[in-house]
Amino acid sequence: MKPVILAGGSGSRLWPKSRAALPKQFLSLTSEQTMLQETLARLEGTDTEHPIVICNDAHRFLVAEQLRQLNVEHGGILLEPVGRNTAPAIALAALQATRNGNDPVLLILAADHLIKKLPEFHAAIAKAEMLAQAGKLVTFGIVPDQPHTGYGYIQSGDQLDYGFTVKEFVEKPDLKTAQDYVSSGKYYWNSGMFMFKASRYLEELKKFNPEILDVCQQAIDSECKDLDFIRVDAEIFARCPDDSIDYAVMEKTQLAAVVPLDADWSDVGSWSSLWETAENKDENGNVVVGDAILEGVNNSYINSEQRLISVIGLDDVVVVETKDAVMVAHKDKVQDIKNVVTKLKTEKRPEFEFHREVFRPWGSYDSIDAGARFQVKRITVKPGEKLSVQMHHHRAEHWIVVSGTANVTIGETTQLVTENESVYIPIGAIHALENPGKIPLELIEVQSGAYVGEDDIVRFSDRYGRTENKEAGK
Repeated sequence: MKPVILAGGSGSRLWPKSRAALPKQFLSLTSEQTMLQETLARLEGTDTEHPIVICNDAHRFLVAEQLRQLNVEHGGILLEPVGRNTAPAIALAALQATRNGNDPVLLILAADHLIKKLPEFHAAIAKAEMLAQAGKLVTFGIVPDQPHTGYGYIQSGDQLDYGFTVKEFVEKPDLKTAQDYVSSGKYYWNSGMFMFKASRYLEELKKFNPEILDVCQQAIDSECKDLDFIRVDAEIFARCPDDSIDYAVMEKTQLAAVVPLDADWSDVGSWSSLWETAENKDENGNVVVGDAILEGVNNSYINSEQRLISVIGLDDVVVVETKDAVMVAHKDKVQDIKNVVTKLKTEKRPEFEFHREVFRPWGSYDSIDAGARFQVKRITVKPGEKLSVQMHHHRAEHWIVVSGTANVTIGETTQLVTENESVYIPIGAIHALENPGKIPLELIEVQSGAYVGEDDIVRFSDRYGRTENKEAGK
């Protein structure tokens, strides 16, 4: 059995923590591990092979680093040049998995779900595998504990040895319909998790949506390796229809089966769902993450990243603070956060895509101050890592080392710069920064010039392959 982890998506409903460059699957929201790491960790104890992880091209180094932190070997990190929904993504994974004559059972998991009861989850996997080996396309149906209107539902049909046939997939219902579904005992929440043999999925996809299969086959036949990543042909894949596995296959096939899952599951789709699933509520029903002082507050979720938050005399609110944004909402209105995110995107505000602290494969940088003709950053470079060889047309830079040792190249000259020492990089000078030491390198960078935007960069060489991709920033 080969896990396929779907790690795409923007997670906009959890803004301001989740952003386009760092969506929720890469955040630590329910434990010290990120949601992607939790997804991988809960496979321990199951008979699974190295997972295939599918992610957006822009998130590839986040995935690689989070797998490295867990010492998880992977069966390939597939990069989607553009998002085309779950049916094409799973098709790419199935085509990759069936190379060399293999035909594994695929366990399709989202990277941003919460599952608390692992024994029940593992038992459901075992049942689903029996059905998948028999040729079924299995989905996991969550046993509902309330008439939720935010999920699609699956109506079960005839009893099978390890589950049920699927009678019908239904859209998100109104409250009265949801109440009827739950009271009938025949409906389950649609979890978005699946299991089937790779070949069987490809057969059914060819039957019901051959264009998706044809484009994905062409795109993966033209793949190229980039470090640990598998890149499919971007121009070909962009022609692929945008469709979910539900619409493309599961609602049409006669082979769909559902295995009930009662394992304290949540898709963590909003800040209110984090409040609902939290086990650390205080005596007033509040969940507090970080530094906060509450007075007369009930049934609220408070999340502080850097500063003290004080909330007084409010009930049923969500307050989330990051280094560059604060979001306050009523718990019943948190779904409207997507409207705020849309406005940020339309106005091209940086808060839509990036946090103030931006992570790179070599480390991170935090933009701590900025003005009309200057910007100040705190840069952290991991041991042994190196930034690209680069130059800037419009800005000069001063680097002041505050911890560790920097190996700095400016033009043809290379020098070591240690703590409390600084170096100046003139406009137009080709330069590079490397950490040759065993501890993180931290420095303060002061940029000054007519333009200090992240796109003022020309890369000449880069160990992470970013010269061809033209990624902005360091």
